[in-house]
Amino acid sequence: MTDAANRAAEVLKSHRDSIDRLDAILVYTLAERFSQTQAVGRLKAAHDLPPSDPAREASQIARLERMASDAGLDPEFAKKFLTFIISEVIRHHEKLQK
Repeated sequence: MTDAANRAAEVLKSHRDSIDRLDAILVYTLAERFSQTQAVGRLKAAHDLPPSDPAREASQIARLERMASDAGLDPEFAKKFLTFIISEVIRHHEKLQK
């Protein structure tokens, strides 16, 4: 392997190590988020509140789209990501209501 190829391999490893760390942060952050939304779901179930709050969901999606745009992330991707998370949260809340 040439020196340039060795340097490229080192840089690639460094990028992949960073990606692995960020993946771990994402997983643990999502776990904490779902812990909080489970608490919300239990509270809603205990007080006969609906599992979904469309106004809050729309507000959160708009907020995340703005943050994504500010961060240089595709807002449409951010919207799809949060929409998926919200659908999972609602599914969990509906289970708690039964």
